[in-house]
Amino acid sequence: MRRMEWTRLSMVAGLALGLGMGLANAQDAKQDVKDAGHATKDAAVDTGHATKAAAKDTAHATKKVYHKTAHATDRAADKTADATKDAGHDTKVAAKKTAHKTKSVAKATAHRSENAGDAMAGKPEQH
Repeated sequence: MRRMEWTRLSMVAGLALGLGMGLANAQDAKQDVKDAGHATKDAAVDTGHATKAAAKDTAHATKKVYHKTAHATDRAADKTADATKDAGHDTKVAAKKTAHKTKSVAKATAHRSENAGDAMAGKPEQH
C-alpha cells in the first residue's frame, strides 16, 4: 500500500507540476504574442516615418531640379535672343554694305558706259 500511495503522490505531483508549467507557458505565449504585436506596430511606425522622410527628400530634389532646369532654359533663351540680335545686326550691316557696293558699281558702270558712248562719238573724256 505504501507503494500505491507513493505512486499516487508522484502522479498528483507530476500532474500539478505539468499543469503549472502549462499555465506558465500559456502566460509566456500570451506575452510573446503581445510583444510581437508591439514590434509589428513599431516597425510600421518606423516605415511610415521613413516613407515620409523619403517623400520629403524626393520633393526637395524635384524642386531643385525644376529650378535648375528653369534657370538653364532662361539662359538658353537669352543666349538665343542675343545670337538672333547679333545675326540680325550682321545681316543689316551686310545689306548696307551690299547696297553701297552695288550703288558704287552701278555708278562706275554708268560712268564707263557714258565714257564709252562719248568715245564712240568722238567726244573728249570728262571726269
